[in-house]
Order: sequence, then C-alpha cells, then structure tokens
Amino acid sequence: MKKFFSLIILLVAVTAITACSQESYAGTYTGYSWQGESQGVLFEDATQHIEATITLDKKGIIVAAEIDFKVLNNGVWQSRADQNVTVSANFSTSPSIADPRITGRQEGTSMFTIQTVDEMSLYVYAVDQNGTVAFGVVCPVTRYLFEMKFDSTFDFNTPMSDITIQNGTLVPTRLTSTGSFLRPATWESIETKNIFNMHYWSHVLTSEGVFQGMDGSTTVKSLLESVGITFVGNVPQAKAASFGFFGIGGWKGNFDAIADYLIGQDATTFTGIIDWTISKYQLGINEDNFFGIGDLATGATRTVQDSIDTIAGATVRVSREATAIQRALVAAGFLSEEDVIKGRF
Repeated sequence: MKKFFSLIILLVAVTAITACSQESYAGTYTGYSWQGESQGVLFEDATQHIEATITLDKKGIIVAAEIDFKVLNNGVWQSRADQNVTVSANFSTSPSIADPRITGRQEGTSMFTIQTVDEMSLYVYAVDQNGTVAFGVVCPVTRYLFEMKFDSTFDFNTPMSDITIQNGTLVPTRLTSTGSFLRPATWESIETKNIFNMHYWSHVLTSEGVFQGMDGSTTVKSLLESVGITFVGNVPQAKAASFGFFGIGGWKGNFDAIADYLIGQDATTFTGIIDWTISKYQLGINEDNFFGIGDLATGATRTVQDSIDTIAGATVRVSREATAIQRALVAAGFLSEEDVIKGRF
C-alpha cells in the first residue's frame, strides 16, 4: 500500500511538472512585413523588409525586443538602423544648390563625402585650421542634405532665422532619400525658411535630442556648440569631420523606442502597437486586411504612418512595423494570420 501511494504521488508530481512546462510561453519569436506584399510579392522575393523579434518569459511577458529594417543592396542585406558612418569634408569647395524638380533631379555640390547605409536624422560637421566651418543636416521633411559654410570672420551670433536658401547661407545640395514628406518643385516656396521651420514636421529636429528647444532665434554659434564645436572668442576651433543623429536618433532611435514600448507588455493579451479598432483607422483597411491601399488611402493612413498619436513613442511609419510585431505574436501562438493588419510599406 505504501508503494502504491508513493507511485500516486510521483505521478501527480510528474503531471504537475508537465503542466507547468506546457504553460510556459518562454521563447523568441520573429515576424516580418515586406515591401510589395500588397502587390503579391512573396517574402523571399522582397528586397526590403521589417523584422520584429520578441523574447518572452514563461508567463508571456515581453522581456526583450528588437526591430530592424533590412534592405538588399547588391546581394547583401543591410540594416537601415546601422549607424556606422564615414564622413570627410572638402573645404576647397563651397556647397551649391541642387535642382529640386520632381523629374530630372540634379545634385548640387556637397562639401561632404558620406558613406553610410541610411542618412535619416544625420548631421555632419568639421572645422579646418583656419576656423572655417562646414556643417550639414538632413532636413526631415525634404530629406535634402542642407549645408552651411562659414569662414572665421562670420558673425556667429547671427540668428538661424537669417540662414536661408534665399541669401545663399543654407544650401540644399543632395537628396538623401526619395521618401520625403515635402517635395518642392522649386525652392521659392521655402527660400525664406530656416532649417527649423521648413514645415510643421520640422519640430522633430528640436523636440528632443541635440537640437532640443532651438528655433529661428537660436544663434549659429549655439547650433555649432551643441554638436561640440568650441570657440575661442568668436573663432571656431579646428575639429575633425564627424557626425551625429538629431531628435530621437534616426532609424535606430525610432526602433529602440518601439522596442522599449514592447518590453513589459503581456503578449498573451497584447494585440500590437496600434489599436486597429479605432474608426478612423478602420477606414483605411480593405477586405484583405491591407491598410492604406488604393482608394482607402485616406487621412487615416497618414495619421498612422506619421505616428501623430505618438504610437509607441516613435515617429516612424509604424503601420509596417506594427505588421511585423503582430506576426511575431502569430509566431508565438497568440494571434492568427487572419488577425494581422498588413501595413503600408
């Protein structure tokens, strides 16, 4: 009888252990969103995709997350969040303006040679031994590299409102990405603007990060000092060519913000970074669960795309990131593919 009860206890213990292991959600899961899916492109044939990876503990809480944007260049997959940058400055040249026409764009002359995967939110600078400054920043709304060149005799207490295309001190030299929000056919429409007020969305330059709080009243000296250029009197001191990322920090900063938002979420009940039940978003979803396609590209698509509602604390086109995250939840077994809203890529 004693042996019988011992066997029963052993069986109960084994059953309990098995049940506990079956209830563990621990694991790492990955989901994808890819360019061209709405046109029938298969994942394996896509040349761009978003990759979302979540790691869960045994209770299903997200304890780690990573978002990435991969682009296939010459047969090699590269991450747009890669912040390896090589930059050099040529002080023997001066920046010249690019032709902004929608067709037949022509680059101007840049003082900088930049090698990197993606230039979103990038700024570059250098000071030569004579105190001449070369400064460039990628405008977030036009995606042009705007350059400024000042010799040592320049009045660096000049306000940024005076640094404009019209007077030749702010020079759009090169288009860094075709995915710009603002695409001027000529420069006249923004020729009196400064880098901080090109458009409402220019606030991403100054809402946080290295240029936080700056506006047209900010002096050129304050702008340059914010990136580490020092002055002796009114003369800038020599500085090797370098770079940084403004605002939240480019693609990497945006994706880190989304990852931070995901960590701590309960994946057993979490449905994604966008509440797709909101009526204005539902207007942009078709019968195949694609968002922002064809005639359904309403104002709702722009709202989600630009993260006006500060979804996940990021300012990226989050509908496609949201898709990859939902598919990671599918991989973890909490959603079905039918639940996934396929975002606008």
